Amino acid sequence: MLSSRTIIANKARRLATSTNNTSSSIRSLSILTSRSSPLASSSASSSFKHQHNHQYQQQRTLLGLVHAIDKRVYRWAKGVLPPISKTENIALGCGTIGFDRDIFSGSPSLQHLIDTYTPKLSPDEQSYLDNQVSTLCTLLNDHDVVTNKDFTKEAWDYMRDEKFFGMKIPKEWGGLGFSTHAVSCVLAKLATQCFDANATVAVPNSLGPGELLVRYGTPTQKEYFLPRLANGTLIPCFGLTGPHSGSDATSLIGSDCVVSRHSETGEIGVVASFKKRYITLAPVAGVVGLGLNLSDPEGLLGGNGEEGFTVALLERGHEGLRMGPRHIPLSAAFMNGTVEGEDVWIPMSSILGGQERCGFGWNMFVECLAEGRGVSLPAGSIGAARTVVAGVGAYSRVRKQFKVPIAEFGGIQEALAKAGSDGLITIAGGDVMNAIVDNHEAPMVISSVMKQNCTERGRRIVECGMDIAAGSAICRGDMNYMGNAYMSLPIAITVEGANIMTRSFQIIGQGLTRCHPHMSDLLKALQMPPSEEKQAVQTFVKQFHKIVGHGITNFFGSVSKGIGSTVSAKIRSKKAYKNGDDLLDFHEKQLLRLSNNFALTADLCFTLGGRLKFEELLMGRLADALGAIYLGYATLHHYHGRRGIEGLEALTEHAMLRLEREAQDALYAASENFPGPLGPLASTVMKMGCFPLGGLTRPYADPSDDLTKEVSRLLTTPSEIRSMFEEGIYSAPEGAMHQMTDLINALPICVEADKVATSLRREKREPTADETNLIAKADALRDALIQVDVFKHATAEEAQPGYVRPALVGTEERFASMDQTVFREAA
Repeated sequence: MLSSRTIIANKARRLATSTNNTSSSIRSLSILTSRSSPLASSSASSSFKHQHNHQYQQQRTLLGLVHAIDKRVYRWAKGVLPPISKTENIALGCGTIGFDRDIFSGSPSLQHLIDTYTPKLSPDEQSYLDNQVSTLCTLLNDHDVVTNKDFTKEAWDYMRDEKFFGMKIPKEWGGLGFSTHAVSCVLAKLATQCFDANATVAVPNSLGPGELLVRYGTPTQKEYFLPRLANGTLIPCFGLTGPHSGSDATSLIGSDCVVSRHSETGEIGVVASFKKRYITLAPVAGVVGLGLNLSDPEGLLGGNGEEGFTVALLERGHEGLRMGPRHIPLSAAFMNGTVEGEDVWIPMSSILGGQERCGFGWNMFVECLAEGRGVSLPAGSIGAARTVVAGVGAYSRVRKQFKVPIAEFGGIQEALAKAGSDGLITIAGGDVMNAIVDNHEAPMVISSVMKQNCTERGRRIVECGMDIAAGSAICRGDMNYMGNAYMSLPIAITVEGANIMTRSFQIIGQGLTRCHPHMSDLLKALQMPPSEEKQAVQTFVKQFHKIVGHGITNFFGSVSKGIGSTVSAKIRSKKAYKNGDDLLDFHEKQLLRLSNNFALTADLCFTLGGRLKFEELLMGRLADALGAIYLGYATLHHYHGRRGIEGLEALTEHAMLRLEREAQDALYAASENFPGPLGPLASTVMKMGCFPLGGLTRPYADPSDDLTKEVSRLLTTPSEIRSMFEEGIYSAPEGAMHQMTDLINALPICVEADKVATSLRREKREPTADETNLIAKADALRDALIQVDVFKHATAEEAQPGYVRPALVGTEERFASMDQTVFREAA
């Protein structure tokens, strides 16, 4: 139908051009004939006018047919489009778009990224990181925190006194007024010592509701709450998720409130019933920001405020509010629990922003969500990456088996190189995301990519570390610096939108409608009322043509760049990455090709119409591709900013090769499984565009073994790359027992001792006194650092006098009935 419509439109345009030319001929001929015979003039004019009128009628008929087809196509599209709720409409209009739109357009620019975003710390922020954050880490014993399921009062008081809960609150309200990048660095450093401290400090500095108050609070609310939040008098939490909402927290099922008048005072307020769970800090919070679904059946709002998602501020002790019971997420100790109430009276003065902000909660929530999803949660993965690379990298050189450091084993090298490149990717993505938010942007799609991709990479990083450290990683105690992180990262994967939902629905569902250069206007046209249909049809047709043109441009761009990228990848030397300029140039071209491929695929998704919402396997693969492309650009951005660090080229090359392979595989899987009635056609077009020469134009492969070994060597020996990962790690004071610090300090001694031992074997000589002392010192460190914690009793019950383990009691009971209770060797 579309091709027929296009043919008719083209014919109409040609006819219109012909008609215009005919009109010009008539006017010219009329001038000429008027100068000759009047009879000839009259006859010729009549003939041409008849011909002109005939063609004009044809033109009108064909153009009318085109308009009729336009209207039919518009109405068909409007009919197949799933209804877009008010909440979805608000979500589509919230936040900002930027680099994510560039990727959907198929034309992102690394230089633009470099010129626009530069993460940096102020002197005050760096001082805070070096001093207050290090002091807090000293007060935290991770094993004790997890065992006791709480911090000491000393630690709580220090966090309050040093304004850890008010880092984002402006200085004029008593806060620290820190940048997003500073908050991320603080959270990452806390994660290297205690993941529960990371979670505890993260919530007040993302969905506090401190930041919501700064942006939307009334003057009275700001004056009361912000100073108390800044100095820690009030610990905040945000109550959104309920039993029936889960990752779809904004559905607010079971969190209803009705606008009412107070029975005694006549004051307008709301009566709310709610049942929230999974609320971090709720058991100790002094104030909760409560997400409610407001209705106004009696019209009491009077046009001042609307129905819908509304946020209320309730202090602990508010009549009818219940906070205190705890959840225990896996082995974690951070406070997490329920917020409940039935028929709770809430005055309008307790609605965040006042009555006029009723129904405005979704806007508040979405615009602030970017920081929680895109910054706070990835910061935990950044901390895990630094911990594994620095700690496990050192451990693999300290630990020996078969008289050889396990760092020399191929399996260890593979796992450590993966952890290192995933760590670099996570750090790089975090740096760019932090700078984007500090640039006063709220990118909803990139924040979702960061949340899903970085928490998943964080989990993989820690799994690699656990595999390498083996027994020392599974025995809990003061010497275990990874076990609690291993058990905490699955929590990060589930909160603020479970990763499965984020990957298979949210990233592409929101990305296509929000970031595609033409989709937003097309959707608006399809939602216009019938009274504006004429304008809607015109807008729809205009945007539809743009989408087709966009797809054609990306198709040919994909073909040309695909062939060019394949050739450059095939002829490229495996050592070419050592030249930094070549490294940047080559990988930027590969990312541009993949961006063209992704943009073409996004255009082809329109063949699915409303079905796209239900094709989650396809959307998951495209989310993988988008994530790999964004993080690829972030990794090159990081290299440009940190260029000069010895070994960074090798690690960046390893990361980029893996990201390009991820994007390629995701796009290929999408082309093999493109769904829908037009799926075979879309699949063919996608393959022709993305992989024009078949397998030959899928050139991206995993890093070579030589590169993997080189990256592993850099991470297991003293190097500038190791120093880069150690930058954000807590280091204990000299003399304090701290496994991570001791491993890092032992590494150069053990490496030097190994060099001496190798030299002695090669030269077949005895060691000097200094060499003997060095080897002995290294052996002593190795023996101490491979030990694990041992406990006389694992529970308080076991510590009671006279306690005997139940299994041993049973053994004694069975022996009691036997004549022989001890084995004696027969004479």
